[in-house]
Formats: sequence, structure tokens, C-alpha cells
Amino acid sequence: MTTRTTTHFTPVDQDLYTRAFQLLDPTPEPTAPAAHAAPTPASLIAAAPAVHRPGAVEKTLTEALAFLDTHGWAKHRLIHPEGARCSIGALRAAAGARNTAYRDAGNLLLDEARRQHGKRWESIPAWNDNHTGAQVRSVWEAAIQRAHHMNV
Repeated sequence: MTTRTTTHFTPVDQDLYTRAFQLLDPTPEPTAPAAHAAPTPASLIAAAPAVHRPGAVEKTLTEALAFLDTHGWAKHRLIHPEGARCSIGALRAAAGARNTAYRDAGNLLLDEARRQHGKRWESIPAWNDNHTGAQVRSVWEAAIQRAHHMNV
């Protein structure tokens, strides 16, 4: 038995392979370093700082303070006829319901009030009604910062 091994291949253009591989892997061949090349989008993404996403407690506290800034702060009543609220009223407005974020934000706010104004405060309304607007705002801001740092 005789087997023929002669082939009749058409010669291939070597530049065709080079172009095909460049299409498959578009990374350019290394060249001389360019003077201060513009950053690539990938390097910009890697260098970008992480974006903070506030947790439910921080968000509730921030929205409640914004509510106080917009509608006003009140003493000795949950809701003033003109729309101002006490601290607990602002928390309720921001949370929308007595949910976990509402409870945890209230606990953090009361804890901060005790840190700044003494351990004797049993509730947010009692603390709110016995302090000035500036003192109350200071506690709100500190509570928001704590929630931010605790990432809650």
C-alpha cells in the first residue's frame, strides 16, 4: 500500500496572521515611553476613592436633622402647629415608621445626648425639652458622625 504525502497548500500571507492576532489582542507592542501620557480610564477608576454609602441609621439621622432644618425645632410638643418638631418627631418623620432604623437611630441619638449632657436622661423628649437648639444640634451632628464612622 502506498500513501501519498505530498500536499498542495496555498502559501499563507504572514501579515494576515499578525493582523488577526492584533485584532484578538489589541494591546500595542511596547514602544518608547511617552512623556506624561494621559491616564487611562482604568487607572482613573483604580485611583478613585471609595464612595461612602450611608447605612440606615446614618441616613435616618441625616434626614431627621434636615427635617429640623427645614421645618424647625420645637420643645414640649411632638409637632408644633406651624410644623416644627421635637427631636423624636423629626426621627419619626425621617424613618416613616417605627422600624429598626428608627429604633437604632434613636438609641444612638440618646447615647450621644448622654455623652454630652450627662447620664440622667431617660428619653429623647426629656433631653430635647431641657436643652437649647444649639445643644440639641450638636448632639445630632455628633450622632450622625458616629453612625458614619460605625458604618450603620
